Amino acid sequence: MGLREFAGRQLIAVIQWNETEDGMLSWRYPMNDQEIESGGQLTVRESQMALFVNEGKIADVFGPGLHTLNTQNLPVLTDLMNWGKGFQSPFKSDVYFFSTRLQMDQKWGTATPITIRDKEFGAVRLRGYGIYSCRIADPKTFFTEVSGTRESCYVADVEGQLRDTIVARMTDIFATSDVSFLDMAAHQAALSGKIAEAMKPAFSALGLELTQFTVENISLPDELTKVMDARIGVGMAGDLGRYTEFQTAQAMPVAAANPGGAAGAGVGVGAGVAMGQAMMGSMSAAGASAAPAGEKFCIDCGKPIPKAAKFCPECGKAQ
Repeated sequence: MGLREFAGRQLIAVIQWNETEDGMLSWRYPMNDQEIESGGQLTVRESQMALFVNEGKIADVFGPGLHTLNTQNLPVLTDLMNWGKGFQSPFKSDVYFFSTRLQMDQKWGTATPITIRDKEFGAVRLRGYGIYSCRIADPKTFFTEVSGTRESCYVADVEGQLRDTIVARMTDIFATSDVSFLDMAAHQAALSGKIAEAMKPAFSALGLELTQFTVENISLPDELTKVMDARIGVGMAGDLGRYTEFQTAQAMPVAAANPGGAAGAGVGVGAGVAMGQAMMGSMSAAGASAAPAGEKFCIDCGKPIPKAAKFCPECGKAQ
């Protein structure tokens, strides 16, 4: 191997990065103990930025374009290496590329329900999920706080931190909000904007920019949803008696359409039970006049209970 060929293998004339994987945020150019040729070319494509690190210190950041590596383009690096005049000899630095394109459709959600105080229902547990988009806005901060000297860094490496921060901010906003759970669907866009504004400083501290944030759904756990449905059903019917009559009326046509089948028999039994409950409800309603003012009746057993009670003292049913 001749001297010219040996030198050609040791010097790097062109430095560039072609992104080959989705979700990659940063990538370290493989130097392999080689040196960068003075006057070499650095190609930074749109949606990329490049960072030079020399002896552990950040030297320069380059935006999109074709850059010739010399003292005019690397003034900070020149100062770090104590060159008194323009250098012509090869030099060695670490070069990191960063993807600044949007990382879209990133998902967030509550791993477990969060408990908040609702003005209508008291303490309730909520679940939520949605999507967000972000990008690297400050490579220096991202390098210092997140990626460091690793060969590569992916969205998956930071999504856990971002998701937990989102849920924490969301909990804080719910805690200070006067919007009831029943009204949250109508205020979902405003809620998304409020959470996004609260999240931006946390993203910025990592060198990231939060560009979009969406709350897709806010819901109750299954067991609380059933209680909510029962309460809504009673409210729509007006009272327990009318609600029971409504259930009976719904069951009767089904039983009549299939009188000989097992389903018809089952519906008939259900209708009979519902009619019996309606009669018991009527009897309970007859005695309601004797109940003291300020009382209401259990939606399940029909017993009188204090108006402010959240649970029936007789059967324990949530009201």
